Amino acid sequence: MSRPSVTRIGAKMLIPYILILALYVQFHGDYGPGGGFQAGVIFAAGFILYALIFGLTATLRVAPDGVVEKLVCVGVLIYAGVGILTAGLGGNFLEYGVLNHHDPSHGQHDGLLLIELGVGLTVFAAMLKIFYDFAGRGRS
Repeated sequence: MSRPSVTRIGAKMLIPYILILALYVQFHGDYGPGGGFQAGVIFAAGFILYALIFGLTATLRVAPDGVVEKLVCVGVLIYAGVGILTAGLGGNFLEYGVLNHHDPSHGQHDGLLLIELGVGLTVFAAMLKIFYDFAGRGRS
């Protein structure tokens, strides 16, 4: 058995922190810099680093291509679903205040959190799918 390389050990140490940073950016994006787009890219970067170090096959076991394709759709459905829900509750499309009739500011917060979750999921899955498509091509 060969000894692990420095890049493998470094990746094993860095990837959890990259994913935690992505979650922090996702859920604190409405209070400061960040949000769904940035968090989705950071989360995808963690998976791409994993693929570059441990191989595409290992990454496809962790995040299968079919699941990633479905996550793109789920993220878009979350985004559109919030807009349709707010319109159905009597507000305009994406008017978050109607999500909480007792305190519209809480509705604003809840709506923003859901929208950013949909954006983050879509961006993560789209970035990873693009990487899968390019990494899976053979050399010509």
